[in-house]
Amino acid sequence: MYLPQPDRDSAPWWERVAAGEFAVQECDSCGTSRFPPRAFCPRCRTEGWHWHEAEPEGTVESWIVSHQPFVPGRRDPYLVVMIRLAVVPECLVYGNWRGERPPAYGERVRGVYTEVEEGVTLLDWAPADAGNPHPHPLRRNPSH
Repeated sequence: MYLPQPDRDSAPWWERVAAGEFAVQECDSCGTSRFPPRAFCPRCRTEGWHWHEAEPEGTVESWIVSHQPFVPGRRDPYLVVMIRLAVVPECLVYGNWRGERPPAYGERVRGVYTEVEEGVTLLDWAPADAGNPHPHPLRRNPSH
């Protein structure tokens, strides 16, 4: 199975996702929100930042139907969506589709947390009006 490989910048983000929390970095100097996590602000190039908790919301930009079973036991085919984040509009993220029907371009979506194994949780996407079809218990850890 292909699992996320957190690095120095992304490890705290993956820990937050595992706790059922979505956050982006916010620059302490210019206030720019950014994702994915990285050491320097893309706007002002400073290093200072803090986590800003946000709603995992966005809109569908595109999607593909994958017929290649990358994960053992995974149903085939499955949908992977490309989402434009509401909190960082210049950012596109990818995830599995958790809707009962195919996505539509521009459709509003919400992130849903899918625990794939102990300590590994993915942020997937579902229609905003569908609620949370695959709830993940929130385990907040404010020390991050």
